[in-house]
Amino acid sequence: MGFKNIFISLLFPSLGWLCCFTCFPLQLSLRHSFGYDCRKRANLQLLDSNMVLYVAGNQLILLNLKTKEQTYLRSSSGRGIGVIGVHPQKTYFTVAEKGVFPKIIIYEYPSLRPYRILQDGTDLAYACVDFNCDGTLLASVGGNPDHTLTIWNWKEEQPLLRTKAFSQEVFKVTFNPEDDEQLTTSGSGHIKFWEMALTFTGLKLQGSLGRFGKTATNDIEGYMELPDGKVLSGSEWGNMLLWEGGHIKVELSRAAGKPCHQGPINQIMLDEGEVITIGSDGCVRIWDFETIDTADTIDETGLLEIEPINELQVDKNVRLFSMIKMNEIGNNFWLSQTQDPECLFSFHSGAIEALAVSPLTYLMATTGLDCSVRLYDFASKTPLVQMKFKQGGTALAWVPRRVSNGGAQITAGFEDGVVRILELYDPEGLTSFVGRKRVSDADIRLKQVFKPHTSPVTALAYDRDGEVLATGSKDQTVFFFEVERGYKPIGYITTPGPVCQLTWSTASHPESTLLIICENGYVLEAPFPTIKEEEEDHDVVSYEIKDMCIKCFHFSSIKSKILRLIEIAKRKKQKELKEKEKEERRKSLEAQMGEDGEKELQGEEEEEEEPLPEIFIPLTPCHILCGFYSGPGKFWVSLGGYDSGFLYHCEFPPYDKSSDITEKKDEPFDFRLLEDTEDNPITTITFSINQEMMFCGMQNGAIRVYILNKNDPSLTNMEDYWHFSMHDNNYGCIKAISTSFDDRFLVTAGADSNIFVFNIFSEFELKKVMKAKVPSPRFGIETEPIPEDIEDPKAYSIENARRKREHDKLMKEGEEIKAEKRERIKALRNQLQKLLQMNVELPKHMQFKRTDFDLDSKIRAEIDRKTANKIQRVEKELAWEKEKHHLGLMKLQNRFRDSLESDTIVVHAIQSEHKISSYRLVKPSKYSKSKRPSQSERRASKFERFETEGTGRKDSQRDTGGSISVPEESIIEKGKKFRPKTLSEIMVESQIEKTRKLILKAERAQLKIQQRKKEWEEMYKSKPDDDYEDPKDVQAIKEAQLYMGDFNLKTAPDYKIPEHMRVNAAKKEEELGYLDSMAYAKKMHMNKCIVSLRDLKVAVIEEIQCLVQELKNIQSTLHVSKHIPIPQIPQIYPEEVPEKRFQYDEETLLAFKRQQMKNQAETAPRVEQAVSAGSAGSFLRLSSGKDGDLTTSDSLSRSSKASVFNLDIPKFMEFERTDPTEVELEIMKRDEIKHLYMQQYLINRIKELIVTFDAELRLLRHQKLKLDTQMKLSDLHHVTLFQEMLLLKNFEKQENILQERVNSLDKEEQDMQWKINETLKEMEEKKNEVAKVQDQEKALYAGFQAALGENNKFANFLMKVLKKRIKRVKKKKVEGDADEDEESDDSSEEESSLESDADESGSEDDVFDDSICPTNCDKGLFELALQLREKRLDIEEALVEEKKMIDNLRKEYDTLSKKVKIVATNLNMAEEALEAYQREKQQRLNELLVVIPLKLHQIEYVVFGEIPSDLSGTLVFSNHSLGRLQERIVQLHEENSQQQKLNKDCRERRKQLIREKREMAKTIQKMEETVSQLMVSKFGRVINLEALQTLSVNTTLEELKIKKLRKELSNAKEMKMWEEKIAQVRWELMMKTKEHTKKLHQMNDLCTEKKKLDSQLNILQNQQGNAFQGPRKADTVAREKVTELIQVQAERILALKEEVALLRKKGGLVLPPIHSPRENE
Repeated sequence: MGFKNIFISLLFPSLGWLCCFTCFPLQLSLRHSFGYDCRKRANLQLLDSNMVLYVAGNQLILLNLKTKEQTYLRSSSGRGIGVIGVHPQKTYFTVAEKGVFPKIIIYEYPSLRPYRILQDGTDLAYACVDFNCDGTLLASVGGNPDHTLTIWNWKEEQPLLRTKAFSQEVFKVTFNPEDDEQLTTSGSGHIKFWEMALTFTGLKLQGSLGRFGKTATNDIEGYMELPDGKVLSGSEWGNMLLWEGGHIKVELSRAAGKPCHQGPINQIMLDEGEVITIGSDGCVRIWDFETIDTADTIDETGLLEIEPINELQVDKNVRLFSMIKMNEIGNNFWLSQTQDPECLFSFHSGAIEALAVSPLTYLMATTGLDCSVRLYDFASKTPLVQMKFKQGGTALAWVPRRVSNGGAQITAGFEDGVVRILELYDPEGLTSFVGRKRVSDADIRLKQVFKPHTSPVTALAYDRDGEVLATGSKDQTVFFFEVERGYKPIGYITTPGPVCQLTWSTASHPESTLLIICENGYVLEAPFPTIKEEEEDHDVVSYEIKDMCIKCFHFSSIKSKILRLIEIAKRKKQKELKEKEKEERRKSLEAQMGEDGEKELQGEEEEEEEPLPEIFIPLTPCHILCGFYSGPGKFWVSLGGYDSGFLYHCEFPPYDKSSDITEKKDEPFDFRLLEDTEDNPITTITFSINQEMMFCGMQNGAIRVYILNKNDPSLTNMEDYWHFSMHDNNYGCIKAISTSFDDRFLVTAGADSNIFVFNIFSEFELKKVMKAKVPSPRFGIETEPIPEDIEDPKAYSIENARRKREHDKLMKEGEEIKAEKRERIKALRNQLQKLLQMNVELPKHMQFKRTDFDLDSKIRAEIDRKTANKIQRVEKELAWEKEKHHLGLMKLQNRFRDSLESDTIVVHAIQSEHKISSYRLVKPSKYSKSKRPSQSERRASKFERFETEGTGRKDSQRDTGGSISVPEESIIEKGKKFRPKTLSEIMVESQIEKTRKLILKAERAQLKIQQRKKEWEEMYKSKPDDDYEDPKDVQAIKEAQLYMGDFNLKTAPDYKIPEHMRVNAAKKEEELGYLDSMAYAKKMHMNKCIVSLRDLKVAVIEEIQCLVQELKNIQSTLHVSKHIPIPQIPQIYPEEVPEKRFQYDEETLLAFKRQQMKNQAETAPRVEQAVSAGSAGSFLRLSSGKDGDLTTSDSLSRSSKASVFNLDIPKFMEFERTDPTEVELEIMKRDEIKHLYMQQYLINRIKELIVTFDAELRLLRHQKLKLDTQMKLSDLHHVTLFQEMLLLKNFEKQENILQERVNSLDKEEQDMQWKINETLKEMEEKKNEVAKVQDQEKALYAGFQAALGENNKFANFLMKVLKKRIKRVKKKKVEGDADEDEESDDSSEEESSLESDADESGSEDDVFDDSICPTNCDKGLFELALQLREKRLDIEEALVEEKKMIDNLRKEYDTLSKKVKIVATNLNMAEEALEAYQREKQQRLNELLVVIPLKLHQIEYVVFGEIPSDLSGTLVFSNHSLGRLQERIVQLHEENSQQQKLNKDCRERRKQLIREKREMAKTIQKMEETVSQLMVSKFGRVINLEALQTLSVNTTLEELKIKKLRKELSNAKEMKMWEEKIAQVRWELMMKTKEHTKKLHQMNDLCTEKKKLDSQLNILQNQQGNAFQGPRKADTVAREKVTELIQVQAERILALKEEVALLRKKGGLVLPPIHSPRENE
């Protein structure tokens, strides 16, 4: 078995990635995977109805859903799998890997053979892949750092297109199902839309980045392409975003602003016309596709509220990542990728923190931060049971057999510091006892729970005898528990760092010790704790064990030393090789050359060696990852960071109680080099039972197995190993690794959520069928109560509970002492009160003053000061609570009270039971506050446009004429500051003023001329044509013909909605707001009346109180028999003053506090609710009862004054009574009569006040009943308007589209009509120009004929010369490429026409020669004929050009006329469609139900005196409309007669205007003749007055002159300023130079002095050195004393720093100051 070879295993389903240097009888094969990486995107694919595909670490797993069998495919690169994808036809699947230049491998299914391999698609890893709809193309996107998007022709293994997708991470890429040339990618903070565009350089990928606009930029996980090209995506906050054209068209949310999902939307899909969204909140929601596809914004927020059709919540605390539909005949199933239990399979979510294997059978337990503990039967590949908790699990340990014989207990540690003992049992054993059916193969229950730590528990360990359980935590403590006594706490020790591993020594060690490994480089060894006997430990303050002898090893890095030694050995070896080579060369040269060869070798220079690596020790200690015992006091550790790459063998130093462990540094005494672990350290280690195999879990998720020598704790042979890459290479660090109890299986758990089980093939083979045995339940387990779990993460730990108990005990003792002191103080106070009472009873001259009792006034002042300080301190302590409750009160007020405009006030009558209540008003609604702008404005009718714009709008629209004026700001600068003016400024201003006057004069003349022209133009434009008809008359005639005598109902099929009656949603909102504001105003007015009535009642009650008081005073003087019963004073009810509920005083607050404390004492929820309701009621009663009578101090004072001043009540004196005299009896009788009258008057007055108030209340109540009726009608009308508004909103979008089409067609028609008018104008202008040219030609011939004179014998010859047609080359003007082409075409046509004319006249040219003047012919006439011929040719060419232009304009006119007809037809059709849509909208509005209350006298449709049961054929018509129709008949008769009279008057007026027109024409002609005569007489000829008036100066030249003067002035000022600055800088430079010179002199003096001192010092040192050669004893003693003093001070400084740090901690114990040992001595 000792053969050696090297081999690599690739793509075998049962083997791992093996890189071994020596093969030995060991093979690992993957048996099963219990994990699933839920964090990997798109990690759930469906191949067929029974087979799913997902990635687990470096494995691709094919899971059969029915048989639950797994098939494995390994990563070919060994670096992991990036992403997977499935072909649309399910015949292929793709595996995109990770690594350096990874590959994409496409496998066939179901054969699982590689079909195609795609290379060079990315640098390190693939992030996402996707096939197109027909599966011919494949898109892939790489991960960091390149993010390359590649489109593959995967069957040809060729990339088609490639570009960079984005600069950040890309989550997803998909093809558009409707168009393979469009793609979409999304990822971190972006979404991008791609298109394959054919450019001049070839096919390119062009990407358009989605712009979020006002929406916050966020990561997009899920999206979906819609059939029309839009994209629907999710968002981080749960809303859906609809993208169109690269922008967000609308954001979709639920009603009331709720998001579509609580959290990100991870997947969106379209299935059977429904949109399905999957969110991180665990919900699947279904939405209507049509609603989403047609969604659009309705306001500036960009939000549109929709509701889902259906929804399903998978489970609580579930995060859904993806779902896949399983298409089976007759069934639809969905598979979901979640982070919580699901229907088919359940796995850990997130990293697996701990793993434990049963010591008896093939069971294992795992836990993670997903708050679950799971158990598996890894022999039969079966998950058994799981248990959920409130906190995540961090540590596991299977209870050893010595504690639990059946191996049924598991110890679990959690991140809140809690340790739980779980018991596993087979529920089948409970069937006979409980009588229930078997549910599962195993069950688990909570046996015991305790909390030893305040931070996550990181390690659990039972000692070798099972007597003690040790728990370690990140809170830097290790707690010990006695197992036999029900895990009774023994105590804890503190560690210098967070604990990461605990290991007890094995049986081979003489003593049981605990190896404690801390993360920060400390390793401790604690002895077995002393277990105390049963005794009461209530007096013990803490569980801390302070007398334990703990050995400590503080790791110090030696890696740099090791590397230095390795480098030295390497160089030594190289040097020996060089010496050997040199010796061989010497011998060969000596043999060949003799002594010359030896000299040549001696002449060679030796190379200089490079310096050795420096010794480096990292400042921050590297983390210790794991370790294990190698012997008593010795251990191995593996470190991360800089110190990785070695296993270090360490030994504990002897125990030294006085040493400081924080300052000591210990170095390992041995090490082992681990290959390829420089950046990949070992994170966990376990051994086989016989200690011959060491299994290591690596940081990159790999497994390494070393074969060790037997009984070799020093690990002397570690050269041979096996290496398996199983977990994810990036984040799959192996957290735990363990073997089964019989070494047949190896189990690993990683941070990538995967659990792998391997078969260990040894010299024996495993049985084919194996199954773990679940322990049977204990007797009576079903009757045992389940202990109460610790679910609160803030619960006290064992140590904190003990300290809390001691603290409570001390507080209780302190309270007892305080109570005794208070009793003594109370007795002293009672004694003082008795003394004060005795003092009061003494005579006044013997009484002590109150100040005499004060022993010292300073004592009272000090007490008052302390009391004030205490009050201030209490106020500061309660400031936070006060602010908290104040904010809570403000929130409640903002939520419930501030929105109220007025609360309900109920005013009761005094005598009757009538009452009236006000309206509970909230603030006005949004409809009454703001107006919603209309989506699109209504197109005005043609008649309205004619009214507003006039007939000449088109001409005025394009009219370029206008007043031209030069702005004064261009010449005159305004706003100058007042300052003395220079001569140059005065010259500039004079020039400006002169120019301004000239320009203003010319401007006024020009404005006057232009104004006159404008008036003439407007006058001529306003002149109507002969056949002109007033549009108002035409429209009135048309309306009269259509609607005269006809009242169309809105329900009629041919009803045409008038323009002013067309409504939209905006108008309805305005109408709704107007209705709300009117109702609000009326209710507000009624509320004010009711409040005034309430105030009246308060005034009445106050007056009655005064009257009753007077009445009592009067009855006190009358005999009882003559008393009239006093009326009862009315009371104010609490509901009449609701504002009093929010008023409180100190007594009310104290009562509320007592009630609140009572409520907190109650435990039952029902009692709490009852008590809280009672407290609220008592709070209201107290506040209202205090102010219930509403008797203010003012009213009481008024009543008291009335009783004093109105009545003279006799005072009874203390004299003896005497019999009254007759006068007195008469006075008393008169007083009695007066009092009887006043008594009756006051009673009547009180009754009058009560009756008057009740009458006022009944009157206002009657008005309110009427208002209530109106408000009910307004509410009904409000409902109708709201329904109409909703309906109009539905119609609004289509109506806007139709209206926009009508508006666009109308605008197009108007533009074309304007173009036609402009074309006609140009045609007229061209015709005028043609006529002018023809006139010029006629004038030319006439002038030549006059020059010839009569009887000229050469007249015919000269005329032929003039009329001869000759060929001329036309001059071209180049104005552009297009113009040049057109002109060249025109010139070629003209040249051809001229050539034809020359050919026609060729016969005539042969007769005479026009180049020579005939003899006897006047040369002047001949030259004139030639010149005129050139002019004639120019005229003819101009004439041809003008005619061509006229033809082109005529063609353009014809084309535009045809287009106008087409546009007019389309416009009519669009208007008809809009009208039809308006009718449809009106019909839908007619279908809305409207409530109209009628009285019986308003119903005129009766049958035999009764109202018929069927009212469908009735019509509700208002009296106003009916009366208006009747009045219209009379108006039409009157209008007819008026029109006849008006017609007659207009005819007479027309005749008169014709006569006046003739007379005005004559007057104008006379005035024109007069003006011409005056011009001739004044100027000698007729001139142009406009040109004369507008003659002015050259404004541009004048402005330039002014600018020149100003520029000269500014340049002079600037030059002066710079000269001053130069002078200032020169002065500063001179001063700096002087200062530097002075300093140089000083420095020179100092240097000279220093040189002298140095020489003197050297002389003195030489002299002293000669005198004293050896060290003196006094100096040595002084130096030792100073050193000792420095050490003492350093120790004291350190102690003070520790004390300061302790005092700064909140809640820290205040200990006595720490003294150093030296100081104590």
